[in-house]
Amino acid sequence: MRRDVDWSTLRRSALAVAVVVGVAATLYVAGDAFAADAAHGDGHGGLGLTPEKLKDLGWRAMNFAALVIILVKFLKKPIVDGLRGRRQSIREEFDDLESQRSSAEGEYQQYASRLSGLDDELKKMVETAIAQGELEKERIITEANEAAEQIKRQAEMAVANAVAEAKVNLKLEVAEQASAMAEEIIKKNLQPEDQSALVEGYLAKVGGAA
Repeated sequence: MRRDVDWSTLRRSALAVAVVVGVAATLYVAGDAFAADAAHGDGHGGLGLTPEKLKDLGWRAMNFAALVIILVKFLKKPIVDGLRGRRQSIREEFDDLESQRSSAEGEYQQYASRLSGLDDELKKMVETAIAQGELEKERIITEANEAAEQIKRQAEMAVANAVAEAKVNLKLEVAEQASAMAEEIIKKNLQPEDQSALVEGYLAKVGGAA
């Protein structure tokens, strides 16, 4: 923080400047007086510094010093107010910049945290997707195995049914062919008297049963 203006030191400095300027003005006027005296001297070797000239120099020096003091006195408040206002403005600008810097740092930390959380979230999403993919693969493999087993069982049952049906058909066909062959043989080898004997025997059985 800047230190306040030391006006006592400023006044002393102004007075010192006034004295120096007054002395310089006195020497300047004195030099002019010496030059004029040397050019227009009366030959007596006098300096030509009359009391009126010395009084005039003194008044001029006092007037200059008074002017400096008046300027310092009346310009003190505007200068102080201006310096204070400028210092307040600089402080406000500095506070605003500090606030902006803090806000920017906070936003940066927030974005960095979001990016870090986003990386973690993406990692979790990838891990979840991989786990779900593994589960889906296992489910598909299990369903495929079950479907294959079911198809196998159905094929085995179809084959067994086909074999059983073929056996039945074969037996029926063999029985029919055997019956036809037996009938053919009987027809060829059976004599009329044999037919009469068979009829009588059949009638006897029927009558006995009755």
